[in-house]
Amino acid sequence: MKYTKAGGTVGFRIIQKGHAPEGFADYDFVVKDNGIGMAITKNIVDMMGGTIKVKSELGVGSEFTISLRFKTTQQNSKRGVIKELNGFRALVADDSMDSCASVEKMLRTIGLRSEWTTSGKEAIFRAKYASQENDPFQVYIIDWLMPDMNGIEVVRRIRMEIGDEVPIIILTAYDWADIEQEAREAGVTAFCAKPLFVSELYDVLQNASRPVKTKDKTILEVEAFKGKEILLVEDVELNREIAETILTEAGFHVNSVEDGKQAVNYMESEKGNMIDLILMDVMMPVMDGYEATQKIRQLEDKTKADIPIIAMTANAFEEDAKAAIEAGMNAHMAKPIRIESLYEIIEQYL
Repeated sequence: MKYTKAGGTVGFRIIQKGHAPEGFADYDFVVKDNGIGMAITKNIVDMMGGTIKVKSELGVGSEFTISLRFKTTQQNSKRGVIKELNGFRALVADDSMDSCASVEKMLRTIGLRSEWTTSGKEAIFRAKYASQENDPFQVYIIDWLMPDMNGIEVVRRIRMEIGDEVPIIILTAYDWADIEQEAREAGVTAFCAKPLFVSELYDVLQNASRPVKTKDKTILEVEAFKGKEILLVEDVELNREIAETILTEAGFHVNSVEDGKQAVNYMESEKGNMIDLILMDVMMPVMDGYEATQKIRQLEDKTKADIPIIAMTANAFEEDAKAAIEAGMNAHMAKPIRIESLYEIIEQYL
């Protein structure tokens, strides 16, 4: 995306291949662009037991194909048509035609008659027109960021036309914690993260099709965090700065290092006596979070060895949480980190 100029294209395809052994599935992930090329970390593919192939032609573009094998789940999916919504109309508003087409296809599998538009203003007009024609939309899925109008403003205006009963779902590729209150006040029923999967959409619509009950939101008391010392272990400077800001605003005194080896050295020093909790990134150079945690757990000083360690990782899969616990960590949190969830986890250990 960085090196493909305006008007260029970056394509991404996932292809399931045949002939995988029982209990497994083989996939090709193909990334193709017409820019100057893309950098991909080969050792990640190697660690997953896969292969990577590259085709590149000067002035034309590059194509990268990653082949990976995965274990298949033993659970059968029970998702299908949602009978409460079967046959109803749905409207999708997203400035990406590819996203609209993808969501429309998902909605059809759930049983809805779906239509889409790439304009927020048009979504408002179509909502009004559908109500006037007595053939209203029963579900709205609105992208948060559109060029002609903010998604929350689109929701607010649609609510003025249709009332409060119909579910409106916001699609976003970002952490919605900062906009959640404003969005709820505008009339948003639920949120879905991009990239969107049919399983997540199904679950959200299943819940949204039931009577909506207002849930009081618990505001955590962060006074207890004031003066507490945290060791933040994060190799990416931007992520480190964001975390430092969030934690400092909650009253923590933040001490930062850039990799697992530095974290171990810090805890071995006198300064380690002051630390109340460690936030540990998992994938880091020099020494990763798992190895660093194991070394800290082996310290002779029992107080230091037993310090609470919370893993931070870009992966939210069950096996990642399991790996964190097996390494000696107390808890696991997926990135991007939601502030309220972070405070809730920290509160358990302080």
